[in-house]
Amino acid sequence: MAEEFMGDEIFTLTDEEGNESEFELIASQEIDGVTYVALVPYDPEKKDDVEQEYVVLKLEADENGEDLLVTIDDDDEFEKVAEIFEDMLFDEIDYDAQ
Repeated sequence: MAEEFMGDEIFTLTDEEGNESEFELIASQEIDGVTYVALVPYDPEKKDDVEQEYVVLKLEADENGEDLLVTIDDDDEFEKVAEIFEDMLFDEIDYDAQ
């Protein structure tokens, strides 16, 4: 599994109703050959707020080969991916470890 922590990559996402919202990419992870990303709603005033909720989306290609971010509809897949991101993003660092 390759993992990357990102920052300052802002994406405008459009929901099913055509509403646009800006999100900041905070991490990406390849799991079983599929790339997933973690995003937080973009708000420059809350940039350092560690309490922000994040969303996890799957990267897929459309019929033209363009990248799309889509929701994870399978509950088992979502639980597996969410647990990995939870560990990756909120793993406590032991600064006293030798």
